Amino acid sequence: MIASLRRIWGLVYRHIALYRRSWPRLLELAYWPVLNMCIWGFTASFLTGRLGGTAMLAGAAIMGGVLLWEVTLRGQMGMAISFLEEIWSRNLGHVFVSPLRPWELIAALLAMSVLRMLAGVVPAVLLAWAAFQFNLFSLGLPLALFVMNMIAMGWWVALGVVSLILRHGAGAEPLAWGVLFGLAPFAAVFYPVSVLPAAVQPIALALPAAHVFEGMRGILLDGSVSAYHLAAATGLNVLWLGAASALFAYQFHQARVRGALLSIGE
Repeated sequence: MIASLRRIWGLVYRHIALYRRSWPRLLELAYWPVLNMCIWGFTASFLTGRLGGTAMLAGAAIMGGVLLWEVTLRGQMGMAISFLEEIWSRNLGHVFVSPLRPWELIAALLAMSVLRMLAGVVPAVLLAWAAFQFNLFSLGLPLALFVMNMIAMGWWVALGVVSLILRHGAGAEPLAWGVLFGLAPFAAVFYPVSVLPAAVQPIALALPAAHVFEGMRGILLDGSVSAYHLAAATGLNVLWLGAASALFAYQFHQARVRGALLSIGE
């Protein structure tokens, strides 16, 4: 176990070293979350100023949605881009010449996902509090479960993206940036699932994010915590993580058989 931890830490440190002396990389981590917070924060302030108290609650729901969605976005991109860094540097084959096992690679990518997510989301949370008087921690203890479920969704989406990269190579790389934006309309980030067309609602309810956002709006608008939505989000994440892990294991094995670990990205 100690040997595994050392290998995981070695890979994590390899990625930390990329950021330690590169301020453009560090700036990029926080740039988009802070920019989104500015755009939606000013939008919420405009609605509050024009419409009053009801709009204030709607503005809080918008800003809470932005911040929690950034947890998923940064978590997914942190994992997928850390994997792409190994491909771009032609390091993937070298990594697996070492004793590193696939699950240790995934553990290192998960650790980098958390670190990148924190570096991006924390400045946006502070900006929301300082500039727009929105305190994300006002959600109370359920916030921890919301964050865990949102980053878990980012992980299984990233595992799916990594699996597609292993199968299709560089042609699948753009999915690392775009796939979650395609899911955003169904995730009910800014509106309840009930406003979606009836045919689309089952798709939304199959995503953990929709249940998290329904639960968040329940706290902000009604002051109540929905145990159903928390349980549904957690259960769906377990199912999707299991499916994505199985897909990754299969595609990783196939990549080894084809010798793609050495040639991928070329």
